[in-house]
Amino acid sequence: MILRTALFLIGGNDGMEPEKTALGGSSPELKALCDEYRQNNRIDPADFDLYNVKRGLRNPDGTGVMAGLTLICNVHGYLIDDAVRVPDKGCLTYRGIDVNEIVNACAAENRFGFEEVCWLLLFGKLPTRRQLDRFCSVLNGCRELPEYFAEDMIIKAPSKNVMNKLARSVLALYSYDDNPDDTSLENNMRQSIQLIARLPTIMTYAYQVKRRHYDKQSMYFHPIDPSQSTAESILNAIRPDRVFTDAEAKLLDICMMVHAEHGGGNNSTFATRALSSTGTDIYSAIAAGIGSLKGPRHGGANHRVMMMMDELMENVKDWEDDDEVSAWLARVLRGEVSDHTGLIYGIGHAVYTLSDPRAVILRRSARALAGKRGLEKKFELFERVERLAPQVFARVTGKKKVVCANVDFYSGLVYEMLGIPSDLYTPLFAVSRIAGWCAHRMEELETCGRIMRPAYRSLSVSRPYVPIEKRED
Repeated sequence: MILRTALFLIGGNDGMEPEKTALGGSSPELKALCDEYRQNNRIDPADFDLYNVKRGLRNPDGTGVMAGLTLICNVHGYLIDDAVRVPDKGCLTYRGIDVNEIVNACAAENRFGFEEVCWLLLFGKLPTRRQLDRFCSVLNGCRELPEYFAEDMIIKAPSKNVMNKLARSVLALYSYDDNPDDTSLENNMRQSIQLIARLPTIMTYAYQVKRRHYDKQSMYFHPIDPSQSTAESILNAIRPDRVFTDAEAKLLDICMMVHAEHGGGNNSTFATRALSSTGTDIYSAIAAGIGSLKGPRHGGANHRVMMMMDELMENVKDWEDDDEVSAWLARVLRGEVSDHTGLIYGIGHAVYTLSDPRAVILRRSARALAGKRGLEKKFELFERVERLAPQVFARVTGKKKVVCANVDFYSGLVYEMLGIPSDLYTPLFAVSRIAGWCAHRMEELETCGRIMRPAYRSLSVSRPYVPIEKRED
C-alpha cells in the first residue's frame, strides 16, 4: 500500500504541535476522519420521501424523470395503463429502426454493421452504399493516433485499468487538437468521427501496455490494416498472431452494434449531455461518459457478472440443480457472498421488464458459439440463472418488480468465448457506446441550448460562526 504523508490533528493532543502522520487505508487517523464525516453528514432516508425528492432522478414507480427530448434512440420496456406500470417485451430502436432488424439484415447479407450504426446514429438515416463506403474509408483513415501520442500518453503512463487509461487519453487528445474548444457542428462532427475511430486504437494500446507493466507479459503492437472493419481491427490488435475468423469478427461486430446506443437517460450518456450543456469541449464530455461507464452499476457490470458466475461455478456442485443454484443466488441477494453488495449482476434494468432485446440477441449468439466451443453446460448454467434469478429476487426481497437479464449478463460470456481478456470487457462497451455519446452531444448542443441545473433541497440549519478558541471536540 502506498502511504501518503499529511498533517492531521485528530482529537485533542493537549496543545502539542500537530504530528506528522502517515495516512494509510487502515490507519486510525483515516478512521477518525471518516467517523467525523459520518457524524455530521447523515441524511435520514425518510427525508427524501418527505420532500418528494426523486433519488437517482427516478419517479416513485422506478421510471426515469423526464429530462429532455431526443430523436436518436428509444428504449421501451413497459406500458402505462391508468397510471400503472405494466411490464412489456423490451424493444430498442435506433432512429426509429428496431435494432433486431439492423442486426438481422447485416447477418443475412454477411457484412459488418457497426459502421452503419455509427452513421445512422450521427446523421439520422441509413446510409447509401456509397455513403457507407466513404464513411468507412474516413474512419479507417483516422484510426492512427497523433504522432508520439502512444509513446508519451500511453506507454510512459501505464494504468492497471484500461477504462482509466481511455478517459485520460481522451482528455489528452485535447492538446493534440488545433481547434479543441470550437463547439460548432462542423468541428464537433470532425472530432466525433476522429474519436470513434481512435478509441479502439487507444484501448488496444492501453491493454498492451497494461500487460507489459502490470502482468509482466509480452507487449506487441501490430500495424493497423486500413481495409479492416472496426471489429476486425480490434481482434487484429489484441491477438498475438493476428489470426481470427470472419465469424468471430462478425460476432464482435454484433456486440458493438447492440452496445452503440441506449437513449439519453442512461448514466454515461446523461453525463456526456450534462457536460456538453455547459459548452465544454468534446474531450471533457466524452471522458465523463467513460468515467461513468466504468462503474460496476453501469458498464462495469459485465465484468462483475463473470466474477459472480465464476464464484457460483466454484461453489455450486450440481449446476443442473435448480434448488442449489437458487440457494446460492439467495445468498448473493442477502450480501453473504459475491462482492457483498446484494446485487445479482446482469439481472434487472431501469426500463426493461420482461426482456432486454440486447440480451436476447447476445443469448442467441452465445448459444451458437457455446456449441462450437464445447461450453454447452456453462451456457446452460447462465440460462438457468437467468430463469431462476427473478424468482429468487421476488422471494428474498419481497418486491414485486419484474426483472430480466440485461445486456451485461451475456456480453461477458460472449467476450470470454471469443478469447477476449476480461480487462477489455467494459472498454469494448465504451468503444461501441462512443457513437451514441457523440450523437447525443451534438443533439444537446444543437437543439437544447440550456445548461443542465437540477435542484437540491438544503437541509442545513442556520448557526453562528464559533471562534476557534471556543470550539469543543
